[in-house]
Amino acid sequence: METRHLRYFVAVAEERHFGRAAARLHMAQPPLSQQIKQLEEQLGTALLTRTTRRVDLTPAGEMFLGRARNLLAELEQLAQDVRTVGEGASGVLRVGFTGTATYRLMPGIVAAARRDMPGLQLNVQGEMLTPEMEEALVEGRLDVAVLRPPVRSTAIELTFLEQDRLSVALPENHRLAGREELELSDLTDEPFVCYPPTSAVNLIVQEACRRAGFMPRVVQVARETSTLLTFVDAGLGVALLPTTARLPSSQRVTFRPLHDAPAVDLALAWKTGNDAPLVHNFLKLCEPVAHPEGNTP
Repeated sequence: METRHLRYFVAVAEERHFGRAAARLHMAQPPLSQQIKQLEEQLGTALLTRTTRRVDLTPAGEMFLGRARNLLAELEQLAQDVRTVGEGASGVLRVGFTGTATYRLMPGIVAAARRDMPGLQLNVQGEMLTPEMEEALVEGRLDVAVLRPPVRSTAIELTFLEQDRLSVALPENHRLAGREELELSDLTDEPFVCYPPTSAVNLIVQEACRRAGFMPRVVQVARETSTLLTFVDAGLGVALLPTTARLPSSQRVTFRPLHDAPAVDLALAWKTGNDAPLVHNFLKLCEPVAHPEGNTP
């Protein structure tokens, strides 16, 4: 039994006439009659009763008609789904986000994906460190990552989204909280709450402090930005983090800009050679979210 047999039978059953069904199918009547007869022989039962004026369905034909319509509809939907996935408009995408991007950029990307790529299902993993995302991309556990460069692997491609600057998160009653702007050297004797040593932001913080003439005294390490800010809130220490991380803070955390703050980049990353249309459509979707007014990093 072939798909054409189903289409031929449905046409005859709906028209109740071989001539009209043949015209609908843009074919001659004798070949159509032969195909229906062949189908009945394959099934071992009659599907139609034929008279000189019309065609009626046998009980087996009634049942077959319903199933044939369903099968044809499923085949058409399958073809449409395959085309949609092939065009990169549908599918599952595994996306990793660095902690600070989780709070500001990710909601915008998710909203844009819902609007412009309704067939896309996002599997989002937030609050990840750059080395984790880099490894997951290389091993194929992530398709795309929003991370803080640098990356070490040559198997990763990057496109930069924006450039941020570090600011200082202080407990609200801190002695420096009343200042409008700080220098890194103002923090020389302060206890620090930091991201783990492998974090891209932590490496930038360590180098910036070294250039300012001191090494930060780390009293607590936190992987997640939300946890880091909780420690600042509790008065354990100060933290240096990208300005975009202000969103998840509590009212008991004060942010102050740094006059000599180093730049921190944010980039989209994917594995070299991953030419899946879904990935590249998603990459195109992300840039306008990062630059809603057309600004460049």
